Amino acid sequence: MTTPALLPLSGRRIPPLNLGPPSFPHHRATLRLSEKFILLLILSAFITLCFGAFFFLPDSSKHKRFDLGLEDVLIPHVDAGKGAKNPGVFLIHGPDEHRHREEEERLRNKIRADHEKALEEAKEKLRKSREEIRAEIQTEKNKVVQEMKIKENKPLPPVPVPNLVGISGGDPEDNDIREKREKIKEMMKHAWDNYRTYGWGHNELRPIARKGHSTNIFGSSQMGATIVDALDTLYIMGLHAEFLDGQKWIEDNLDFSVNSEVSVFEVNIRFIGGLLAAYYLSGEEIFKIKAVQLAEKLLPAFNTPTGIPWAMVNLKSGVGRNWGWASAGSSILAEFGTLHMEFVHLSYLTGDLIYYKKVMHIRKLLQKMDRPNGLYPNYLNPRTGRWGQYHTSVGGLGDSFYEYLLKAWLMSDKTDHEARKMYDDAIEAIEKHLIKKSRGGLIFIGEWKNGHLEKKMGHLACFAGGMFALGADGSGTDKAGHYLELGAEIARTCHESYDRTALKLGPESFKFDGAVEAVAVRQAEKYYILRPEVIETYWYLWRFTHDPRYRQWGWEAALAIEKYCRVSGGFSGVKDVYSSTPTHDDVQQSFFLAETLKYLYLLFSGDDLLPLDHWVFNTEAHPLPVLHLANTTLSGNPAVR
Repeated sequence: MTTPALLPLSGRRIPPLNLGPPSFPHHRATLRLSEKFILLLILSAFITLCFGAFFFLPDSSKHKRFDLGLEDVLIPHVDAGKGAKNPGVFLIHGPDEHRHREEEERLRNKIRADHEKALEEAKEKLRKSREEIRAEIQTEKNKVVQEMKIKENKPLPPVPVPNLVGISGGDPEDNDIREKREKIKEMMKHAWDNYRTYGWGHNELRPIARKGHSTNIFGSSQMGATIVDALDTLYIMGLHAEFLDGQKWIEDNLDFSVNSEVSVFEVNIRFIGGLLAAYYLSGEEIFKIKAVQLAEKLLPAFNTPTGIPWAMVNLKSGVGRNWGWASAGSSILAEFGTLHMEFVHLSYLTGDLIYYKKVMHIRKLLQKMDRPNGLYPNYLNPRTGRWGQYHTSVGGLGDSFYEYLLKAWLMSDKTDHEARKMYDDAIEAIEKHLIKKSRGGLIFIGEWKNGHLEKKMGHLACFAGGMFALGADGSGTDKAGHYLELGAEIARTCHESYDRTALKLGPESFKFDGAVEAVAVRQAEKYYILRPEVIETYWYLWRFTHDPRYRQWGWEAALAIEKYCRVSGGFSGVKDVYSSTPTHDDVQQSFFLAETLKYLYLLFSGDDLLPLDHWVFNTEAHPLPVLHLANTTLSGNPAVR
C-alpha cells in the first residue's frame, strides 16, 4: 500500500508486510577453468562411469538386462500368471554358456568402440580455439531455446468461441460525456506512454524517479505486470498501436521459467485474467498459450494436504509457502477463493478439467466446514483444514471470495446454482452481522474480530456496493430491490469518504466511532494508491440505475486524480488525502491501468460496450465472456448438466 510497512495489492486484495523473498541477481557466468580442461574432466567421468557400470553389475544382470537391439537373442519376459508383458526385462533363449560369453564380449567391444569414438570427438574439440568452442556452445543453446519455444507455443485444441458481444463501441451521444470519455483515454495514454518510456518490461513504474518498480507479489523477476494488466484496457479504448506493442513484448519476452516466488492470487488475477481477456478480445492465440503456460506453473501450489493452495509458489521449483504474517501459517480466503473464474476458463479453453477440479475441490471443502454465525473466517490452514483466527471481512482478506461466488453463477449463464446459494447465504450472514448504520445515517460494512464488530470500513470493501447491485437480479423478487438499494447506500458512504478529504480522494480505510464518520483517524490509513473500488461501484450502479449522480461522482474522482496524482512521468499515489499539499508515493500501480481507468472509461461509455449479460469482470476488471450451455465442455459440473 503506501506506507513503508505495507505493499499494494490489486483488485480485492490484502495488505501484506514486506516479507517477500530475497532477490536472485542474474550474473553472466565467469569462466574460471578453460573449456578444454572441463571437457577432459567430463570425458574421464563418462569413461569411468560406463566401465564401472558394466563391470560392477551382477552377472545375472549382465546376461539378462541388456537390450542392444539383439532381437534374435532376446525376447520380452511374460508373466505367466497375468499374461502381460513386463517391459524392460529380457530373457536369453537356451542355456548355451558359450553363447553368453560371446554376447558379453560383444558388449565389451561395443562399449570400447563407443569410448574410442567419444575420445576422438573430444580430441577434435580440443584442437579448436576457445572462440570456436564458445560459438558451438552458443549454437547448441540457441537450438535448445528454439526447440523449447516450439514446444511451448504448440497450438491448443480448438474450442467454440463464446458469442462475443460489445468488444468495441459504446460511443456516447452526449457531447459532454464524449469529451469526458476522451479525457479518460488521454489519461490512459499518459500512464502507458510513460511506462513505455521509463519502465518497459518492469512490473510497474516509479513515475517521479522515472524507472521501473516491483513488489514482492511478483517475486524477483521482471514479468511486465503493467503490460499484461493494461492490454484489455488499451484494446477497449481503441489504442491498438499500444496494444500491439504490448503483444510483441509478450511474444518475445514473457517467460515463466524463472526462479521467482510469486503470489498465486495476484498472478492469477493480473496475468492469467489479463491474458485470457486479451485473447477473447483480440483472438490472438499467443495470449491463450501464455495463460496456459503460466497456469501450469501455479498448479504445484495446490499440493497441500487439503488441496487449499499456498499463497506463494516458486515458478521454477514449484515449492509453495504461505505469508509469514498470516494466522498460524494459514492460507487466505480472498486468495484461494479468487481463482474460480480464471480456472474454469482455462479448462474450457484447454479441455483439461484439472483446473476446474482444483477450484471445485476448494468449494466442496468450504461447504463441509462449520461457519461461526454463518460467516467465513479469513484464515484457513492448508495442512489441517481448520480455520485460523476468527476474523471476517468484506474488505481485505475476504472480499473477492464473495465476489467470485456471485460471478461463478453469472459466468455459468446463471446455471451454477450451488455458487449462487453459497453467495446468498453468505450475504445474508454479512448483512445480519457486519452491515450497520452510523449515527449520521451512513450504511457501512464493519469487520468481525474476536467476537465483536470493529466499526471500520476499508476502501477495498467499497467494491461491495457494485456487488450487491450486480447480485440483485436473481436474489428473489422480494429481495432484488432491497439489494439494489443496499448497493446504492454503500456507494453513498464511500463517496462521503472521498468528499470529506482535502483532495476529494478516499483514504485506505475510515472509521465510524462517535462523531467521526467516514474519516481516517490513523496516519497509516490516510493514503490513496490509485485504487478502483469506489469507481467500480459507481459504474455498476450507473449501469443498473442510470442515475446521473454516479457519473457526477466518477467525474469528481477523475478530476481529483488528474489534479493531485498526475505527474510528468505518469500517475502516483498520495500519502495523505487530508493534506492540501500531498506527498506522492512514487508508484504507478498496474491496477490503475487495468481497473481505475477502465471503470472510468466504461462509466462514460454506452451500455453496449461490454454488456453485463455477456461479460463478467474478474476482480482485476478483466472481462471474461459468459460460458453459455451450448459452448461449455465442463460436463463434470452438475450445474451444467
